[in-house]
Amino acid sequence: MSEQILIIGGGVIGAMSAYFLSQQGKQVTIVDRGRFGGGCSHGNCGYICPSHVLPLTIPGAIGKHAATCWKKSSPLYIKPRFSLSLMKWLWSFQRNCNQKQMLHAAAALSSILDSSYGLYQQIVSSENLACEWEAQGILFVYQTRHHFDSFEATAKMVHDTFGKTYEKIDGEQLITMEPALKPGLPGAWYFRGDAHLRPDRLMTELKRILLARGVKIVENAEVTDIARTNGSVKSIRTSQGEMSADQFVVATGAWTPLLQKHLCMNIPIQPGKGYSITMPRPTVCPKHPLILEEHRVAITPMQSGYRIGSTMEFSGYDTTLNPARIDALLHGARVYLKHPTAEPVQETWYGWRPMTPDSLPIIDRAPRSDNLWIAAGHNMLGVSTASATGKLLMEMITGQATHIDPSPYRARRFV
Repeated sequence: MSEQILIIGGGVIGAMSAYFLSQQGKQVTIVDRGRFGGGCSHGNCGYICPSHVLPLTIPGAIGKHAATCWKKSSPLYIKPRFSLSLMKWLWSFQRNCNQKQMLHAAAALSSILDSSYGLYQQIVSSENLACEWEAQGILFVYQTRHHFDSFEATAKMVHDTFGKTYEKIDGEQLITMEPALKPGLPGAWYFRGDAHLRPDRLMTELKRILLARGVKIVENAEVTDIARTNGSVKSIRTSQGEMSADQFVVATGAWTPLLQKHLCMNIPIQPGKGYSITMPRPTVCPKHPLILEEHRVAITPMQSGYRIGSTMEFSGYDTTLNPARIDALLHGARVYLKHPTAEPVQETWYGWRPMTPDSLPIIDRAPRSDNLWIAAGHNMLGVSTASATGKLLMEMITGQATHIDPSPYRARRFV
């Protein structure tokens, strides 16, 4: 009998891990506390973006938002409350906001993003994925001349250090290139090498492929305990009973800290709440995905719809939809777009991004286990980095040479 692998977490990271492991002939089971693909993998903006190499931990990041992060409409909102874990996370985040760490994280992100983009191209083509993949690039659009001009130094650094090509699109040229934008904007920076897809369709397609390969998917099964013997995991206990395997993978995203007692290690992940609104395509719909940089709003024109998303809210595992956050998304879209919305709104959504204090994921064996692996903490780049994460994890589990350097994602950096 082939090796049995149990993956806890049915999001895009767990799904891609199952995809590559099943290619190696492993018997794979995915267990999810809810429905497959129902978490943060569902309603995000669907960017596959090698350009996004710069981490959140840039010098001065905390100071930049310190005065506004307590406002409910701010792009970054921290809900006032006492949380020791959040305080520790913010302290660690601040310590990582320096030039050396930024470049270290950016190099690691560049590696996994580039790999993931190429793997997506292969998978979408070879598996004939109906996930609305489009390689249109992404436009970083600015409202004011000062901020538009100021971004040039960043774009040049990203190009010179990490090879990400960009084009400067001035105002008149921008309106010709993207007629959905209002006239009078100073310009945009165009990263041609990015792509986007519809994430819920991606998850539907991955489920189809996995089931056809014999992968078992168990939904609505919450993990309550992990049984160990002499440094090895023997089984997990769930709300649907006990399940055993030879190897175990924890791909639970923002929920991972809730399992850290069972993982026997510190998991410094905070749930960073993001929002989106999905609707039909407007009368004049953008041709390209847009990042409205000064308002921190993202626009995704999908073949079957249209999504406005982004924002970052640190409010713990709060399950409410904050209307001020939704209004901020709509306001940002109205500033830049001729037809910012369409009716009816099909879904108003939130999801918890798994935010680490150094902006890098954990992809590694759990330090105190010989058959328990972690693939979590992908921050705002879960979909973008999922395919490379799945392949890297497969290589590590099967003992193959890894196609990218795994050391930046090691778990022991947090032990």
